[in-house]
Amino acid sequence: MATYTILENEFSADSDKMSTEGVSKWYSGRSVFITGGTGYMGKVLIEKLLRDCGDIKFIYVLCRSKRGFSPAARIEQIRKLAVFDRLRIECPEKLKKIKAMEGDLGQPGLGLSDENKSILFNEVSIVFNGAASLRLESGLKDAIRHNTTGTKHVLDLAVEMKNLASFVHLSTAFCHCEFDTLDETIYPSPANPEDVMRAVEWMDDHTLEIITPRLLGPHPNCYTYSKRLAESLVSQYANRIPISVARPSIVTPSFKEPVPGWVDSLNGPVGVIVAAGKGVIRSVLCSPDYEAEVVPVDIAINALILIAWKRTTINVDEMDDPVPCYNISKGDIVHLTWGEVLAKGKRYAYEYPFDAGLWYPNGSMRTNKLMHYFVVFWLQVVPAYLIDGIMVLARQKTFMVRVQKRIAVGMEVLQYFTMRGWNFKIENTKALINGLNEEDMKKFFIQNTEVDIEKYMIQVLLGARQYCMKEPLANLDRARFHLKLLYWLNLATQLLFGFFLLWVFVRAFDSFKFLLDSSTSSFTNVPIIGSLHA
Repeated sequence: MATYTILENEFSADSDKMSTEGVSKWYSGRSVFITGGTGYMGKVLIEKLLRDCGDIKFIYVLCRSKRGFSPAARIEQIRKLAVFDRLRIECPEKLKKIKAMEGDLGQPGLGLSDENKSILFNEVSIVFNGAASLRLESGLKDAIRHNTTGTKHVLDLAVEMKNLASFVHLSTAFCHCEFDTLDETIYPSPANPEDVMRAVEWMDDHTLEIITPRLLGPHPNCYTYSKRLAESLVSQYANRIPISVARPSIVTPSFKEPVPGWVDSLNGPVGVIVAAGKGVIRSVLCSPDYEAEVVPVDIAINALILIAWKRTTINVDEMDDPVPCYNISKGDIVHLTWGEVLAKGKRYAYEYPFDAGLWYPNGSMRTNKLMHYFVVFWLQVVPAYLIDGIMVLARQKTFMVRVQKRIAVGMEVLQYFTMRGWNFKIENTKALINGLNEEDMKKFFIQNTEVDIEKYMIQVLLGARQYCMKEPLANLDRARFHLKLLYWLNLATQLLFGFFLLWVFVRAFDSFKFLLDSSTSSFTNVPIIGSLHA
């Protein structure tokens, strides 16, 4: 079994070499093991490692069979994605270095074969543990199994790796929800992760459902709770392997690489942008004055790559914390509120509209829950049932009610993060570029680059349009024409509704006047009142 002391001595000479050769050279000749490599951030990480991190030997990606595709077939599909277009042009032979490693995060030893374990133990020197269940609405059992127990299985394997130089655990900046200000340090755990992992295995679902609110405490969902327990688990291995924790905030489409605006996931803000741009979402519960704590995916990936490198340059005896932590967010580098995001997003959504929208995209942010739910009911739920009713009459498959239910679940989870202000300290992250040579400074940009928010917002919209919705830029003119039609339809509907309300008011006023006249006439027919009136 490899120990931390051995690793420290083994790589101390490496540290001196790194300071002169730089990050790219340090990665040359090394093999990397990635969990979560088939996810959004994982694909960008693989692409960046192959393109800009020297002559990496191999990248082993933990992968399981899915939808009838074997791990090898899934990796082959990934190689064909747009994220690797640049690699295919510049150095296609590097794509052959991606190797599928069949396994399952939920099984002890990751369910790996003896042959694959031998490869990990003898060849791999860098681990990026990014696998996680990102479904914020998941139950406690699923969240713990994927995010906490899965992390333990990876850590147990890492301890056996003879040449391990750096282990980077991917957490989240929102895993300590009770703190409005998050420092770059490991916080005490609300529970023993080992106890919770054992509990979810023997408890039945009904019992777990009952105790979940008590366990979660301040946490809004099981995802952030399970990621917090995983951090505590990671800290227990600090004296056995060289480990670091990376905490990205809300990850958004790429800023520069591999292409501006690249995204293939509708999670988080991108899903809201698409749904709002197509007129499906009419109201969002969000405070416009709070800072939007987001980070472009390529900047987050640059930070991960530097974190792995940086860990081997740190003198263990001088470390303040046994586990270096890095909050990866915009922090104080760029000031951008949710209100500014909406205003800019709306403006550019009209210039670069999505194709085939259901209604004119003029939704708004609200902080009043009562008003928000009122708007959602009348402008989202009711139209959804009307559209599905029409689909039933036309003998077509219904979809809108199902879409609105999914949106409702997602928005209910998301609103916790958009109705609170956060202050993420990012001093460790900003310091990652200290000591980099000029070439690496350009390759692994974090805060040392100019950010044009206006331009980036356009890139986000076009990226969501092209890569998520598969809508080519060639049909932008058609989409703009369709948007004009929706504008006039929306205006006509508002006018008709206004006239209807006016008609209802007039009829109600006439009825009220008639009732008032009738009651007055009846009242004067009373003998005593009538004589007084006379």
